[in-house]
Amino acid sequence: MELGSNIAAKLEPYVLMSKSAKGAAAAKLVTDATSAPGVYFFSELLEVPNVKELATSELHASSYALLEVFAYSTYQDYLERRATLPDLTPAQALKLKHLSLLSYSMQNRIIPYSFLLTALAVPTIRALEDLIIDAIYLDILHGKLDQKHQQFEVEYTVGRDVPPAALPDLYAALESWSTTTAQTLATLDAKIALLADQNVATRARGEEHDRVLNGYLKDLADKKGGGAASNKRAAGGAGRKDRDGGRENRDDEMDVDSEIVEAKGKNRKASQEISGKTRSKRNRM
Repeated sequence: MELGSNIAAKLEPYVLMSKSAKGAAAAKLVTDATSAPGVYFFSELLEVPNVKELATSELHASSYALLEVFAYSTYQDYLERRATLPDLTPAQALKLKHLSLLSYSMQNRIIPYSFLLTALAVPTIRALEDLIIDAIYLDILHGKLDQKHQQFEVEYTVGRDVPPAALPDLYAALESWSTTTAQTLATLDAKIALLADQNVATRARGEEHDRVLNGYLKDLADKKGGGAASNKRAAGGAGRKDRDGGRENRDDEMDVDSEIVEAKGKNRKASQEISGKTRSKRNRM
């Protein structure tokens, strides 16, 4: 559940009753609403015709003015106008201090204790911390009590009623916020588009780099494969030449051997002829 999400509904019974209340009854309704626990928004009640009539009543104009203080102002504002406003009950005083704390929390994230002690007319730090703790338990704001630095650190707070005179400034602030937000979104969209284009360009460069690299590697592999084939062919030719040379050497050796054998045969025949002639000569003798 969001902070203070059920607060606005607590005013509804008083709005319904105000439609049939007039004069003193309407003034009494204002006192009841500003004293009731959990009621922190009052602009809807201010717009009820029977309540608005109190502003022009001599007897009850101060009640309407007091309702405006609870809707838009602070405890210090009440003290400054106290002479023209009804006295506060203890419940009303506590609620107006809570509402004042909301106003200060909306304006500053860190609020010194020294400022709050004066603005809320609280006598001691202990009483101030109790007041802040009560507001936290009422779920109208969240924060931390920094006792070391004597300050209240605001985390979250509910809003308050916006006075009609402040609406133009509010609209201008919202318009400025809307313009700034639109510009920021446009800048983010342009940045996202630029990053997308850069991503596409980077991917294209990567693909081109891979293509060139793969082509280079393929050419290198083709050249390496062609050189190996040439070396293989050269080696094959040298082998054939060696084999042919071997055959020629063997043929030469065979020719030499044949000549030697033939020479030996001739020498043997010549020797046999000489021996035969010698024996014939001896026989004739």
